[in-house]
Amino acid sequence: MQNRITKCLDSLGKRKLLIPFFTAGFPSIKMTEEYIKAAESAGVDLIEIGLPFSDPMADGPEVQYASKLSLDNNLKLKDVFTMVERIRKYSDIPLLFMNYVNPIIAVGEKKFLTMAANVGIDGLIIPDLPVEESTSVKEIADKVGLSLTYLASPTSSAERIQMIDKITTGFIYAVTVAGVTGANKKFSKKTDDYLKMLKSQLNHKFVAGFGVSNSNDAKRLTKYSDGVVIGSKLIQTIREAKTEKSSVLKIEKFLKDIRKTLSLAKRK
Repeated sequence: MQNRITKCLDSLGKRKLLIPFFTAGFPSIKMTEEYIKAAESAGVDLIEIGLPFSDPMADGPEVQYASKLSLDNNLKLKDVFTMVERIRKYSDIPLLFMNYVNPIIAVGEKKFLTMAANVGIDGLIIPDLPVEESTSVKEIADKVGLSLTYLASPTSSAERIQMIDKITTGFIYAVTVAGVTGANKKFSKKTDDYLKMLKSQLNHKFVAGFGVSNSNDAKRLTKYSDGVVIGSKLIQTIREAKTEKSSVLKIEKFLKDIRKTLSLAKRK
């Protein structure tokens, strides 16, 4: 299956992936689109769009805050789909939805995945969908051309890692630490050993996420991984900005700095 994600991965070479995460509707759907524009301008490779959910299991305080604000502002799924349609009129950058399974079931698996593919989404990350229970979603995703990214964690067994590697149709998301998302996590030698282990076992490319807050984090985690996901730090940056305009400029500068760091890194 070839879509924007798999094409990006196939042409990666020694380039490290930089994937920002933005919560749809935070602080507004208009600004979400502006951040996506800024991210593409900064040289990111893929963009993860988080769909707000009231009962998350993997989201830390920053993402929970952004999601709650979006829901309080009455964000609708159709607003996000309309935004993606607008983006597809001027951009071909790979886009993924990060969404929990309950909202997908509420809409209907086939309907949700078909609608997502039709507006221009390329893949899904569903953190609370176990590999063992994802057969129907994967069958639909394969039919409509969506990549599925599964999560591996430091507590995943070798057998489970092999299962994830077998069923994944895009890249694998390596959760770096136990717990939820959040900026300023502390990485240890255990993190390095875990990523080194994944590199030796996985056939798919994999990116590291949860806690990436600066260029040093990105450089460290890409010693063995193929890239990084940054989310909570971006939300923090948006919250701390004094104006919407300055938040866009800060997001673009931050991601440009990370991109520069990753461009100097070499895949081993």
